[in-house]
Amino acid sequence: MKVRIGVAAGAGATDDAAGFLRLVDALDDLGYDSIWVPDVITMSVFDPIAALSLAAGRRERLKVGTHLIVPGRDPVRLAKELATLDRLSAGRLLLLFVLGLNQPDELDAQAVVANERSAMLEESLHIMRTLWSGETLTHDGRFHSYDAVKLAVTPVQDPLEIWLGGQVPASLRRCGRIGEGWMPGLCSPAEAAEMRRAIEAEAIAAGREIDDEHFGMNLTWVDDAITDEVRAAVESRRPGFDPNHTIGVGASGLAERIEDWLDYGFSKFVVRPALPPDDWAASVESVSKVLELQT
Repeated sequence: MKVRIGVAAGAGATDDAAGFLRLVDALDDLGYDSIWVPDVITMSVFDPIAALSLAAGRRERLKVGTHLIVPGRDPVRLAKELATLDRLSAGRLLLLFVLGLNQPDELDAQAVVANERSAMLEESLHIMRTLWSGETLTHDGRFHSYDAVKLAVTPVQDPLEIWLGGQVPASLRRCGRIGEGWMPGLCSPAEAAEMRRAIEAEAIAAGREIDDEHFGMNLTWVDDAITDEVRAAVESRRPGFDPNHTIGVGASGLAERIEDWLDYGFSKFVVRPALPPDDWAASVESVSKVLELQT
């Protein structure tokens, strides 16, 4: 089983150009697999496609990934942007498609209706995969219509894999039907293992199979202790959830959380500090010393 560990760069790393570049250099030098830039439209953070383009051009090994909001974007234009980034990075693009935050300001910025986002994602993914395959697209759907569109730029990766998140039954079924991997957030290893079985059953029913190594987890760490601030943030997202399932205390604690998830067959991880550090490059170096990073 190939274990891969990337870092999600959040506030403090993706709103400061010099700090972002220091983080890119540090992750590559330390042997991390990838840098991830989340997609939140209304926050003071960099646009992921633009930021990852800079990261890919700066370093030749480090993979570039994003939790990318799809609803609200034109899928043809997005297909070309992502194909271009994958080609310019020599096939180093990693994609986790998400619906976006279910908050009024984010929904307004996306210009979408909350209960239509799932259908928009599925239609957009069909359009993009058709274009990435080199086929000519003629499509008359619920949200988009195109007549004989073909992209001259296609990804290096064939296929360009799309991972999905989500933990409600509809999200699990969608991942089984159309996803190439699954990476959730706040859940325990035992819960995730049960949800994985639901995904795999749906995939089998759809006549497809998801690679055993295409299951991952978002994890966080704190330097000294899980503070009241961190607990409150977890509680606001999932009331009653035990944060010890996904938060490690210090470098050794993060390594222990990863081991917990490896025992359940999850091998791909995107990690980040639970609170924005003063120095992102120093923070990722401090935890790298006990992680088995593979270059």
